[in-house]
Amino acid sequence: MENNKEIVANIEELKKQKNAVIIVHNYQPPEIQDIADIMGDSLELSRKAAETDAEVIVFCGVRFMAETASILSPEKTVLLPDTGAGCPMADMITAEQVQKMKAQHPGALAVTYVNSTAEVKAECDYCCTSGNALKVIDKLKQQGRDIIFVPDKNLGTYISHQTEKGMIFWEGYCPVHVKITADDIRRQRSLYPEAKVMVHPECTEDVTELSDVVVSTGGMVTYPGTVEAKEFIVGTEIGMLYRLNKIHPDKTFIPASDAAVCIDMKKITREKVLSALRNMSPEIRVSEEIRRKALIPLKRMLEIV
Repeated sequence: MENNKEIVANIEELKKQKNAVIIVHNYQPPEIQDIADIMGDSLELSRKAAETDAEVIVFCGVRFMAETASILSPEKTVLLPDTGAGCPMADMITAEQVQKMKAQHPGALAVTYVNSTAEVKAECDYCCTSGNALKVIDKLKQQGRDIIFVPDKNLGTYISHQTEKGMIFWEGYCPVHVKITADDIRRQRSLYPEAKVMVHPECTEDVTELSDVVVSTGGMVTYPGTVEAKEFIVGTEIGMLYRLNKIHPDKTFIPASDAAVCIDMKKITREKVLSALRNMSPEIRVSEEIRRKALIPLKRMLEIV
C-alpha cells in the first residue's frame, strides 16, 4: 500500500508522462485541493482546461462538470476518477422534460444552469452559471420573450427578482444548499455579529434575503478581499472553507451550516486520481451528436459574458 507521499509523487510523475492537468472544484476534499493544478467553479475549470496544452484532463468534481470539459475540449481525454460522483440537481430533469416545457411554451427561450447534463444542455438555447446568470438573463430579457429556466428554481428565483423578469421554472434544487436555513443564518449572526454573510444563489429565497451578498463560489473567493470585515459566515458547501482559509489566512470563515456537505463531491480520493492516471480510465466522453448541440448554448453564453 502506497503512503500519501508516494501517491502524490506518483501522481506528479504520471502527470508529466501523460501531459495531464488536475483540475479541482472548490467543494473537493482538502487532500484533493492540495494536488490541484487549477481550482475554481465548474465552468471556469472547463474553460481553463480547454486553454491548457494538456492532452489529459483529470476532473476532480462531478459528472456534469467532466461532461462540460468534454464538450469544450473534444480532442482531450477527460478522466473522472469516480464515475459515481453525480449531481442530484442535474439528475432532476431530463432532455425529454425540457422538450415538453418548450412545447408548452412555444417561442420561449430555454436557459439551463451549467449544472445540468449534456443532454439537457443540448435541448436548451443558452447556458448560464451562478456567477453570470444575471448578465445572461438581463441580456435575454431585452428580446421580450418568455424564459424557461432549468433545473434550479432557487437560482432562477433569485435572478428573476434581480432582473424583474418573470420566468418559467423547473422545480429542481440543490439538496445541499437547501439544508442551509434562515434559522442557521440568524443563529450564526447572533454568534458572530460583526461577520458578513455571503451565500450561494442556490440557497432558498429566505436565506438569500438574510445575506449581505449573494455570490458564486468564484465570488466568494474574491469578496473577502474587497471589504474590511474579518469574519464571514459562508452559506455554501463546507469544502469551500478550506480554500477560503488558504487564500485569506488573516480572516475567519464560519460555515452557515455543518450539514451542507455534498457526498458526491467527497467521493474522489488521491488513490482514485492515481488509478485514473495509471489506467487512463474512467473516461468521460460526450457523443459527437450531443456535443455539437450542447456546445451551442455554451458558446452563446460565452458571447454574452
